[in-house]
Amino acid sequence: MLKVLILIIFCSVVFVVNASAQKRSTDTKAQPLPPKTTKKANQRPAAAPSKPSQSEPFEKASVEMMEAQCVKFEAEAGEIEMEMFPKSAPESVRGFLNLVATGALDTTTFSRVVRGFIVQGGDLFTRQKMTPELDKRARRTLPDEPGLIKHERGIVSMARSNEPNSATTNFFILIGDATHLNGTFAAFGRVTRGMEVVDAINKMPVESEKPTKPVRITKATVAPCPALQKS
Repeated sequence: MLKVLILIIFCSVVFVVNASAQKRSTDTKAQPLPPKTTKKANQRPAAAPSKPSQSEPFEKASVEMMEAQCVKFEAEAGEIEMEMFPKSAPESVRGFLNLVATGALDTTTFSRVVRGFIVQGGDLFTRQKMTPELDKRARRTLPDEPGLIKHERGIVSMARSNEPNSATTNFFILIGDATHLNGTFAAFGRVTRGMEVVDAINKMPVESEKPTKPVRITKATVAPCPALQKS
């Protein structure tokens, strides 16, 4: 009888242990695995916000608005101020004002000098820093606008090749009268202050019309003419 009782107790203990083990195994299998957070090696980076291209503020300006603007060069040799003649050469003035307003002429040089005749600037490839946008801008051409303004001392006019409609960004300032340019080149402005600076640039040493030490335009700005600001 005792043996039977011991056997029953032993079987009961074994049953309880096995049931407990099975429960722990079932609970373990039921637990979900934590989600994987591994970052993809080729994951696309977040796109940076694109910067809008700088617009040309005088692109749709009227003749009256452009006529009210004056330009100032702060050059290494001194300051030069100019008035504009958009009634005679509207597209030449528009292009010039846009170059100034967008900073394209900053750090360019007067890259050509003909003694007693002209100083020439506006070559964007003489800038201290060139960009693909400025490279494209430097190749844009303008229509010929010969006009009726005479090429006299202080006149600012567009430089171009012998090909029609080939003016780009280059301009020249006359040291003296040049009647042979009348009716051919687009005179679009006049120096109102700083001709002594232009004369000084014209007298600097050159080699084949190239200044040995070109004068740089450190800053070009456009603003309403002083006379109109006072009125």
